[in-house]
Amino acid sequence: MLIAQTLVLVACALTSWLVASLVGPSIFHDHLRQAGVGHSPSEAAHVEEAFGSALLISLSVALTASVLLALGVTAFFTRRVQRSTAAVARSASRIAGGNYQSQVPSAGLGAEFDQLTTTINDLAQRLGEVETTRRRLLADLAHEMRTPLGSIEAHLEAVEDGIRSLDDGTLAVLRGNTARLQRLAEDITAVARVEEGGLDLRRVPTSTLALVESAVATARDAYAAQHVTLDADTRATSSVWVDPDRMAQVLANLLDNALQHTPPGGAVHVSLRQPDPDWVEITVADDGEGIDAAHLVHVFERFYRADPARSRVRGGSGIGLTISKALVEAHGGGLSASSPGPGGGAEFTIRLPLNRA
Repeated sequence: MLIAQTLVLVACALTSWLVASLVGPSIFHDHLRQAGVGHSPSEAAHVEEAFGSALLISLSVALTASVLLALGVTAFFTRRVQRSTAAVARSASRIAGGNYQSQVPSAGLGAEFDQLTTTINDLAQRLGEVETTRRRLLADLAHEMRTPLGSIEAHLEAVEDGIRSLDDGTLAVLRGNTARLQRLAEDITAVARVEEGGLDLRRVPTSTLALVESAVATARDAYAAQHVTLDADTRATSSVWVDPDRMAQVLANLLDNALQHTPPGGAVHVSLRQPDPDWVEITVADDGEGIDAAHLVHVFERFYRADPARSRVRGGSGIGLTISKALVEAHGGGLSASSPGPGGGAEFTIRLPLNRA
C-alpha cells in the first residue's frame, strides 16, 4: 500500500511540474502581449525567464512538501492497518491452534475494521462453545455407555466365577442394560437424522385436541404411579399439518421430562391456545423443581443436565429434549422453555403453524 501510494504521489508531482513548466511561460507571455507592456526582446526574455524560474522553484518546493506530507500520512495509516491486520492474523492463528480465548482489540480504523474484529471475536467465542460442548458430549456419552457396560461386565464375571447363576434375574439385568445401550444408540441416530434433514415426515391434517388427549392418556398410568396429577385444558382446538407419530414422540418426551422433575403430590398441566390466527401453542407446565436461569439456555443441548447425578439415577439418555426441539423445528415450528427459577416449576411450549389447506 505504501509503495503504491508513493508511486501515485510521485507521478502526480512530476505531471504537475511538467504541465506547469510547459504551459505557464507561454500563458505569461500572452498576458504580457495583451497588456501592451513595452519591453525590448532581451527584457521580455529576462522577465519570462524570471517568471518561469520562480514558478518552477515554488512549484517544486510545494510539490515536494506535499509529497513528503502525504507520504508521512500514508505511512502512518499504512502502519496502523498493518498492525491491525497482523493482530487479526495472529488471533486467527491462535484460534486455529485451539486457543479460543484469543480476542482482537478494536483498531479504531472505522466501522468496517470494528466489524471485522467483532466477527473474529464472535467466531472465537462460538468455536470455544462448540469445543466445550463437544468435550462434554463425549464425556457424557462415555459415561452413559460405561454404566450399562460395567453392569453387564460385572454380572458376566459373577456368572463365570460361579457367584451368580444365569437365572431370570441376571438375564433381566443384562437385557435391561443392553436395552439402555440400544435406546441410547437410537436416540443419537434420531438426533443426527433430524438435524441433518434426513427424517421422513409423513404429514397429515391432525387435530391438536387428538394429539394432546392421546399423549395424556398414554402417560396417565405413569403419573398415577408417581402420585403426580396430570390434567389437560383442551377447550381450544385446531388443525395442524404434522406427522402424528413424531408429534406424539415430542409430547411423550415433554410429559416424561415433567414427571421426572415433579415430586409426588405435584401437578402437570397441558394446555392449548391460539395466540394469533396463524399459530397454535401446546404448553406442558409443571410445579416441580424448576430450572435455574444459568441452565435454562442449555436445556435443549445434547446430554446437558442441570444436575447430572440425579438425572442419571432417573435414567434416560439425556437427549429427549434435543430430539423434541429438532422434531418440532422440522415441522416449521419451535420449542421453548421458561422457568421462574429453582422451585418454581418449568414450562415447555410447542409452537406450530396452523393447517391452512
